[in-house]
Amino acid sequence: MISFGKNKFNYTDTVKFDIKSIEQGHHKLAYKNVPMIKCPFDYVIYQMLVFQIKPDLIIEIGTNKGGSSMYLADLLELSGNGELHTIDIVDLRDEAAKSHPRIKFFGSGFQNYDINLISSFSTVLIIEDGSHTYEDVKATLNKFSKFVTKESYFIVEDGILDKLGWKKEYNGGPNKAIKEFIQENDSYIIDRYWCDLFGINATFNTNGFLKKIK
Repeated sequence: MISFGKNKFNYTDTVKFDIKSIEQGHHKLAYKNVPMIKCPFDYVIYQMLVFQIKPDLIIEIGTNKGGSSMYLADLLELSGNGELHTIDIVDLRDEAAKSHPRIKFFGSGFQNYDINLISSFSTVLIIEDGSHTYEDVKATLNKFSKFVTKESYFIVEDGILDKLGWKKEYNGGPNKAIKEFIQENDSYIIDRYWCDLFGINATFNTNGFLKKIK
């Protein structure tokens, strides 16, 4: 008979997690040892979307250390096509993120991104992961949504802020902007398939997978 001894392998029958614990853990997430700060559910969903849509341009608003940029660019590399335009207001990127051949960095904010750069691409996917304030999210939706191609997506990240108690801090944040945008634009729908893949809004991008239908 094998005796493991008390707590030898730190074994426990307890299963306990919630939004707060996932939020704390996602700050530790990295890709190729570069911080990416992404909910693991969304990490999985993104690779499914990239291989389904096959974008030749992904615009990422919000760069930080660049782990997410590297992940998305590597997905493009695996699909054999495309480039990533990542936008921020300050360059905090890890050196590894600066050298990826499929990544182009734009450091003067989404307001100053030249939309004429989009015209040469045929399939465009946009991910909004900037300041998360209502004003900025609504502004990016207004500026970029027309350039998403039909059947592709404008993904608004981190609507989960409401459930974490930060709604007031972000003046309504992503969810307020999404509600207004969907009411004002009949060319987009909230795609519940992706929002609810792991459970109803079991994503940090609550109601944030916006599919362009026309």
